[in-house]
Amino acid sequence: MTMSLETKLVVSSIALLAVVSAVIATATTLLFNDFLTDRLDLQVSSAARRSTSTAVQPPPEAREVSFLLFPGQAVDTFGARVRDGVVRRAAVLTGVGTVRQVQAPPELARVTGRPVTVSLGPLGDYRMVGVRAPDGDLLVTGLPVLGVQTTLTRLVVVEAAVTLAGVAVVAVAATLLVRRAVRPLGRLAATAARVSELPLATGEAVRLARVPEVDTDPRTEIGQVGGALNRMLGHVETAFAVRHESETRLRRFIADASHELRTPLASIVGYAELTRRGGEPHGPQTTHALGRIRSEAGRMTTLVEDLLLLARLDAGRPLERAELDLSPIVVNAVSDAYAAAPGHRWLVSLPDQPVLVVGDADRLHQVVTNLLANARTHTPPGTTVTTTVLPEAIVRVADDGPGIPAHVLPHVFGRFARGDGSRSRLAGGSGLGLAIVSAVAAAHDGRVEVASVPGNTVFTLSLPSRDQVPPGEGGPPDAHEHGGDQRERDRGGITG
Repeated sequence: MTMSLETKLVVSSIALLAVVSAVIATATTLLFNDFLTDRLDLQVSSAARRSTSTAVQPPPEAREVSFLLFPGQAVDTFGARVRDGVVRRAAVLTGVGTVRQVQAPPELARVTGRPVTVSLGPLGDYRMVGVRAPDGDLLVTGLPVLGVQTTLTRLVVVEAAVTLAGVAVVAVAATLLVRRAVRPLGRLAATAARVSELPLATGEAVRLARVPEVDTDPRTEIGQVGGALNRMLGHVETAFAVRHESETRLRRFIADASHELRTPLASIVGYAELTRRGGEPHGPQTTHALGRIRSEAGRMTTLVEDLLLLARLDAGRPLERAELDLSPIVVNAVSDAYAAAPGHRWLVSLPDQPVLVVGDADRLHQVVTNLLANARTHTPPGTTVTTTVLPEAIVRVADDGPGIPAHVLPHVFGRFARGDGSRSRLAGGSGLGLAIVSAVAAAHDGRVEVASVPGNTVFTLSLPSRDQVPPGEGGPPDAHEHGGDQRERDRGGITG
């Protein structure tokens, strides 16, 4: 069972007190028992010495145990005469000065001058000692142990009551003292909890909470922990600030570089196209080289545009916000994918009613296009790719291709992520497509997830529906007013 530190300290204090009290009580009881037993043995020895006196003239029925009637013998004193190993008579002294015969156990014959305990049945235990009479008989004298036992019982009861009362007092006092002592730990935990709730993963420079000054006294252990925690939080805060500044400079550099590269890339493409269409004759190698220049410049342009988009999203630049229907966006993206890869089988499933969201139509179209391009690029011809739009503003793109390796799944939305041969980059993509999908989804307050096993890979894009968007963030009706005819025409799906 898990217990808090406060509970552990209180329980430990109570348990320690209980153990110490039990040890003291046990030792006290044993020592007191020895003391009472020794005192009883002295009384028995004194009674035995009086037993050898003959000054008393007993009545005929008490002559065998006449030593019980000697002046000074206590009430309930036991006496027995043993002759030739046989108990001749055994009796106890009554309160009226007479003797009462009792049944004597056989072991009386083995009693010596050293006190021993003998049980007399209903009479209880007796401490007994034996002495020799002038006539040679063994006179056994004993006193009851009941008084010692009663005293010890009272002592144990008193010790138990005192121990319980002490434990109760210590429990209350320990609870108050421990609660006061560990209260700074609660404040340390509260500070750590507040820090853990901050959005540290965003990379933004944040002001971290600090442990109160009262809990940073270096003369105490808790103060040392509090001071160390404050120093650690200071280092973390500085590290976040440095990282944020570095990321800001990097984003600005990427955005500026991407923006500056667009013009020369466009010039390269233009001049390559102009040269290819010119009237001068070109050899096969020159024609091939111009085609490769145009193709690679196009790829570079796409990469630059993707980097520029990611830099803008990272900088938090707002997207266009308008009310739109997801179904026409999906239909158009699937149509483009079919045109680009007719060797795949493309299916689309749409709901009967418009699926309205508030967002940027171009960016959402790019998201769906990237998901379809990912399926097209990393699956062989003949693969079935099914795009489903759900009324809950969810878009699913599923394929029955070879799947994504398990070690790649956690990083599939990372920038420049690479898979292995089972989903190799057949078309030479930039590695930023799924990163753009994740960034655009987050910019729309949505999310994208992936699940993959061989034969079934599913990307799920979840967006807030129009009803979940705060008032004032949406625009006028857009594509959903113009997509009705296309919805009816394409609902059955596109196959190839």
